[in-house]
Amino acid sequence: MTSIGGVEMVDWNLAAATATRFVRPGPEVSRDEARAIVAELRAHARSSEEHVRAFTRMAQPGEAVGAEAPQDTPVLVVDRPGWIKANVAGFRAVLKPLLDKMAERRPGGAGGAVLGAVGGKVTGVELGMLLSFLASRVLGQYETFAPASRDLPAAARGGRLLLVAPNIVHVERELEVDPHDFRLWVCLHEETHRTQFTAVPWLRDHIEGEIQSFLAETDIDPGALVERLREAAQALTGARPEGESGEENARSLVDLVQTPAQREILGRLTAVMSLLEGHADFVMDGVGPEVVPSVAEIREKFQQRRASGAGRLDLALRKLLGLDAKLRQYRDGERFVRAVVDDLGMDGFNRVWTSPNTLPTKQEIASPADWIARVKGAADGAP
Repeated sequence: MTSIGGVEMVDWNLAAATATRFVRPGPEVSRDEARAIVAELRAHARSSEEHVRAFTRMAQPGEAVGAEAPQDTPVLVVDRPGWIKANVAGFRAVLKPLLDKMAERRPGGAGGAVLGAVGGKVTGVELGMLLSFLASRVLGQYETFAPASRDLPAAARGGRLLLVAPNIVHVERELEVDPHDFRLWVCLHEETHRTQFTAVPWLRDHIEGEIQSFLAETDIDPGALVERLREAAQALTGARPEGESGEENARSLVDLVQTPAQREILGRLTAVMSLLEGHADFVMDGVGPEVVPSVAEIREKFQQRRASGAGRLDLALRKLLGLDAKLRQYRDGERFVRAVVDDLGMDGFNRVWTSPNTLPTKQEIASPADWIARVKGAADGAP
């Protein structure tokens, strides 16, 4: 249970309503334009699957490389409120163990119920504000642990691919790139993530196990979590205490849950996420020249956008949410994948998907030669 006396630790409905209320409106498009954009994104998602699987030489178990993949993992083209709804459901599922633990620590009796009711509302509002910020920035997302609902289908074991149409249109206009090429380019990245999880059946369970181990080690006071969420909301609105600049004082939410055991788990999670993001970037650029004529221009402008981004407020919030670490994951992971493919070829690199033991460590992401030496040694029978 994530409640005491029927009181939720997080008011998830309020989180969704708050995020939907405060999310920025998307770019203006006519109804006919919107229909055409949605249709094109769906078509690009279908074609991307073939391109990605041919380039990566990844296939589902028992399939020949290049075989058509079963369409059991849905691709959903959504607007910003649709992304919010999907992610509230995802957060609720993933955070349940942590919220259960926090609920057990809350005082019992009427006082605890009142505290829980107030805290649930506050946390719901703060989480909603954060989701409203993110909802205007995410281009696409493979939801690994997505629970199915009536209007948001998912694969049998969870999983769906979301493409956020208004955000894709906003960025292609901002960068002044060919919209058709950019939409396909984005789909190639997100389809790579879908291929990673559908072609490597143990990957989802491995990551879920790591996340649950991380949350099980968490020893956090509910008030401290609410306070950190409030800091994030203040960074979002600019309502920081006088004398605080924001960027220098912003701390990552992850800093709250850094026991020694968690640091080890987080290191492994960081490595695997760097691998997945870097692999998607590598594939996106590798496939690009064949099917996206303006890929070089798109990549250059998109990298500049990633690097420059933002005013002080945006930088503060990115740091608080740990998004600055995600940017490093793209860069470091892509460098790792490129180095291994250059040395071992694509089939050699694909040994990374053999088992959890062949995933790179955080140190190996920074030093690809160490991973290459390790897997070569294993192949040669070294102890």
